[in-house]
Amino acid sequence: MTTATKPKLTLQEFLQLGETKPASEFINGEIVQKPMPQGEHSVLQGEFCDVINQVAKPQKIAYAFPELRCTFGGESIVPDIAVFRWERIPLLPSGRISNRFEIHPDWAIEILSPDQNQTKVLGKLLHCSRNGTDLGWLMYPEEESILAVFPGQRVELYKGADPLPILNGIELELTVETVFGWLSFS
Repeated sequence: MTTATKPKLTLQEFLQLGETKPASEFINGEIVQKPMPQGEHSVLQGEFCDVINQVAKPQKIAYAFPELRCTFGGESIVPDIAVFRWERIPLLPSGRISNRFEIHPDWAIEILSPDQNQTKVLGKLLHCSRNGTDLGWLMYPEEESILAVFPGQRVELYKGADPLPILNGIELELTVETVFGWLSFS
């Protein structure tokens, strides 16, 4: 179960605190610790990052980051997967990747854990949408469904053989069945 406490600190003070495991986020003025990922969550996160990066990285289209802190719009969140278009990935003058991402992801993906509050997780995706994120996914492993959040905070539900919306420019076709099929090891 996630725990939330009223902070007596600002976003900048929060960012100076040490990292926690699992990560803590600063959302709506509260410090919220994410739940520890379990089996289904870990498989979906790993598979999805691999699939996106196999398609998008070689052509320098985008990159999928697991558990990357993104600070923007007065909040600091750690999406389960944050996908950034290649040209938006923050770089140092040397060309190396920056450790700090102070911009919104282009595609934010959250995987709902059994004891996680879906309203709070959806709230993170809506925050992303309000601040420029093109696509958000809220994956429900127990229901085998995916809620997608589009610009303007339009929300659509996908199930079964429904083709899933993908970030523009990434040549990938996935259905809900395909994504949740990654959970089968038999």
